[in-house]
Amino acid sequence: MSFEYLTIVPLDKAKRDYLEALKSSGMCAKSENIPVISAAGRVTGAPVYAKINAPHYNACAMDGIALDATLTFGATETSPIFLTLGQYTAVDTGDPLPLGCDAVVMIEDVIETDEGGIKLYSAATPWQHIRQIGEDICAGEMILPSYSMITPSALGAIIACGIMEISVIKRPVVGIIPTGDEIVPPNDSPREGDVLEFNSVIFSAMLRQWGAESVTFDIARDDLDDIKGAITNALTLCDIVIVCAGSSAGTEDYSARAISEIGEVLHHGIAIKPGKPAILGICGDKPVLGVPGYPVSGIIVIEELLRPVIELLGKTPHSGYEYAEAILSKQVISTFKYREFVRVGLGYVMGQLIAMPLNRGSGVVSSFMKADGILEVPQELEVVETGLKVNVRLLRPLREIEKSLVTIGSHDPLLDELSELMRHTDEGFSMSSSHVGSMGGIMAIRRGEAHMAGTHLLDEKTGVYNTSFIEKYFPKGGVRLVECVSREQGLILPKGNPKNIVGIKDISRPGLSYVNRQKGSGTRILCDYLCRLEGIDTAKVYGYEREEFTHTSVATVIASGSADIGLGIFSAAKMYDLDFLHVCDEQYDLLIPDYAWDTPMVQRMLDILRSDAFADKLRRLGGYKTDRPGEVRKQYEKL
Repeated sequence: MSFEYLTIVPLDKAKRDYLEALKSSGMCAKSENIPVISAAGRVTGAPVYAKINAPHYNACAMDGIALDATLTFGATETSPIFLTLGQYTAVDTGDPLPLGCDAVVMIEDVIETDEGGIKLYSAATPWQHIRQIGEDICAGEMILPSYSMITPSALGAIIACGIMEISVIKRPVVGIIPTGDEIVPPNDSPREGDVLEFNSVIFSAMLRQWGAESVTFDIARDDLDDIKGAITNALTLCDIVIVCAGSSAGTEDYSARAISEIGEVLHHGIAIKPGKPAILGICGDKPVLGVPGYPVSGIIVIEELLRPVIELLGKTPHSGYEYAEAILSKQVISTFKYREFVRVGLGYVMGQLIAMPLNRGSGVVSSFMKADGILEVPQELEVVETGLKVNVRLLRPLREIEKSLVTIGSHDPLLDELSELMRHTDEGFSMSSSHVGSMGGIMAIRRGEAHMAGTHLLDEKTGVYNTSFIEKYFPKGGVRLVECVSREQGLILPKGNPKNIVGIKDISRPGLSYVNRQKGSGTRILCDYLCRLEGIDTAKVYGYEREEFTHTSVATVIASGSADIGLGIFSAAKMYDLDFLHVCDEQYDLLIPDYAWDTPMVQRMLDILRSDAFADKLRRLGGYKTDRPGEVRKQYEKL
């Protein structure tokens, strides 16, 4: 019998049902008493009332003299009042007001006389420059109501009112149970088949940001009794339990059954992507959440379904997400059944915010690390077209995004080094890159969606890189082709070249597996050209349609042993200690439109391109030659 999810419900309904069920079960916020000095950032568990007045005595508010104000009446610029030492008392700020005094005169207004007294040119008013008892807060007054964040300034007021201990909302404690026979603790040399357990680290960090605490338990085996025992144990120690992995439809996915045998499964299967296999369970009055094993799925589920529970228990209502309107740089194909969360990079180009979709795999946690925002694709919408205006949930402040250099085009590791050096500038610049190939970069520049595009397109007729393509796609000009590097392209091979590959002809040899770059990339165009020159039928090349989006991805595939050969750059082969068979040198240029040329980010990038620091990074990468980096090879004047 095929597996079926218990439910596949829309996200908003799942949230609503879960919170209502938890409230009905008796789940509620708990409080505890802690020292005030440890209470910064906590939430009050009850109203806070002043025990004493603040200030609790009449205090001098200035350095100067304290006196009876009536002694100064009648003083003017032309008719000063003279006082002797016994008629006033010298005071400092904060001193108790001396008996019989009702005013303080600032030291700046006191003129000493030769006879040892003072003279005043203006009269004092009763109670001037005096902080009277209870001026700030009176005993018995409420300082903070329940469920208020305790700020640093609030701490001062609380202590000033004589309160040394305070009731605060207890931080929810979340137990995290990793599961899976293949899961191992973090280490730097995992064996084949080992999956490093890092989801708990991600979730713990998220929970801390939301005001919760976490406990990570030992990894539970893929065994029903083992998982049930782990959940039961965690429930005795924690307010919430997360079961990591085992929530899907595999033969060893026991989480849903384990939760249902201890408590109740409210929903299993949410109409979101990624994150569909989520389990919403309740054991007694405690939430037990089953989270998919893929990290991106887990992050989405934790954010969307656990965060509201944390806010309910911690009395920290979410202030809401910040959204911004952006232009989508690349079509997004979604699915009719699910609400999808697509990670995007963001940057401002020509005054418009551009959203660049990132890798959408559920296991690609790096895409969340690189993301500036989230595009939420509603259910029942299957295509979001290129160039469409979309609302993006921001993961980074707009003031930072405004300083980002948007780069769309061909991949090269040198872009990462440029990005690193950009971050060392005082202006706070950064670089947001999308690797869509040289042609993809040219099209992005044409649409006004990027500041810069890496390109290395070979004209088969002339043997010249890039210029004919620029002339074709920018007949009215308005762009500059900037020299970057000459780089070595060649065949990337396993260490030692065990298959004795000697040239491009060998890619069609029986028994060899090839890994290619995506269509539209300069390397793919070069490979297609070389195959035509050699008369190679690419349909007979095993793996020719297997596409990767970066040179380092090609090298990784070969280093892992899942392919024998691929065309790529020397620096990628060197990075993975692979063999490299030189095929040609090619020109890798940067295409920069006139509309971006004078922006501070582009000008700073050009400075870095010409710098010794960048040249040194290229030498370490290997396989590059530079002649005039940052110089304009050709300017196409706008017609």
